[in-house]
Amino acid sequence: MPGLTIGDTVPNLEVETTHGKFKLHDYFKNSWTIIFSHPADFTPVCTTELGQMAAYLPEFEKRGVKLLGFSCDDVHSHKEWIKDIEAYTPGCEVSYPIVADPDEDVMRQLNMLDPDEKDSSGNQLPSRALHIVDSDYKIKLSFLYPATTGRNMDEVLRVLDSLQKVSKYNVATPANWKPGEPVVISPSLTNEEAKQMFPQGFETKSLPSGKEYLRFTSV
Repeated sequence: MPGLTIGDTVPNLEVETTHGKFKLHDYFKNSWTIIFSHPADFTPVCTTELGQMAAYLPEFEKRGVKLLGFSCDDVHSHKEWIKDIEAYTPGCEVSYPIVADPDEDVMRQLNMLDPDEKDSSGNQLPSRALHIVDSDYKIKLSFLYPATTGRNMDEVLRVLDSLQKVSKYNVATPANWKPGEPVVISPSLTNEEAKQMFPQGFETKSLPSGKEYLRFTSV
């Protein structure tokens, strides 16, 4: 599928949103940003998702993260739909902008169209795509869900915590990792280098191979 993936720089497109027009790089500047698309306004799964994005916004903001939604509907439709979203998820406020892309040009460039889902005119519908973008405008992680599967916000938050952790330290997060749990030290570091970088110490797991590559520490 054409479009952006991990490591690519998001193009500096000008977009029309519920908060007015701006260029993507201006919005991304000096922060992490989660950009996510949804198939259509006034649809059931999307209504639950955008409500949950709004409900989790305080957690994203604690981590210095902005949100930016995308849809092929127009700005007027978005603004009317927001009333339903906020009514369905009491206490939430959709304060993040939603991009209007009726020609699907922006979402095509951002790899956010579903090859199998089409509207009555035969046009591709947006998928449930989600990219996490760093302040360098590069995509650090991508999810691509079919239109029939809603996203898990706890998982989005977990992988965001992982990305921010490994951006600060020479570590990786193991399977099923959660914030506060030990991380693994990069194999590129020797034990001597690891001792200097992680003075709090680390635990090396004993393995049949005898290789000392599985080293856990807390940061």
